[in-house]
Amino acid sequence: MISDVRLLVVEDDPKIASFITNGLRQGGFAVDVCHDGSSALDFAAATPYDAAVVDVMLPRLDGLQLVQRLRTEGNRVPVLFLSAKASVDDRVRGLEAGGDDYLTKPFAFSELLARVQALIRRSTRTTEPSRLTVGDLSLDLLTRQVRRGSDPVELQPREFSLLEYLMRNAGRTVTKTMILEHVWDYSFDPQTNVVDVLVHRLRAKIDPERTRLHTLRGVGYILRAP
Repeated sequence: MISDVRLLVVEDDPKIASFITNGLRQGGFAVDVCHDGSSALDFAAATPYDAAVVDVMLPRLDGLQLVQRLRTEGNRVPVLFLSAKASVDDRVRGLEAGGDDYLTKPFAFSELLARVQALIRRSTRTTEPSRLTVGDLSLDLLTRQVRRGSDPVELQPREFSLLEYLMRNAGRTVTKTMILEHVWDYSFDPQTNVVDVLVHRLRAKIDPERTRLHTLRGVGYILRAP
């Protein structure tokens, strides 16, 4: 994504707000964040946003009321609702209030990012490449098929998410923290070795020769064409 795509994040939980905001900024978006519905109205009146991520349970003005006000005022910014409520009725209320999509907590950042990108594509009628390639590695975002040369590679969902993130950032170093924020959900305990384990599993499948996925000790990982 490019930095002139500006997003608004409205979330009153500081941990979740930081998780979302940091991940979106690392993905190349310009992001503003506020923590209550009333402030969000002021932000939206002052800045034309390309999309908004809005928690349903907000102080001063809840997310449903916020989006209803925006729609009444003619603001058509695409909105992704976040909520701990997962029932069909709750999702329907969010869509009826003027939301465009609905994601329940806890969530993996990779899913939130995909949904935000889809909202932006629909609203701007732009398209993203459906296939990522780095050297002889190819990843089809639509069919979720991965190939190394002509050989298919079977990946588990988290392995696929990690490879997608590495391929989107090919040639750039990504840290363990960045991987945690993109592949796991915001409630995950970072004091574990799960990233090392996941990278080890992925490397065994896509890079047994150790010529593509490199470890920079104490820094992170980098994917390059061999």
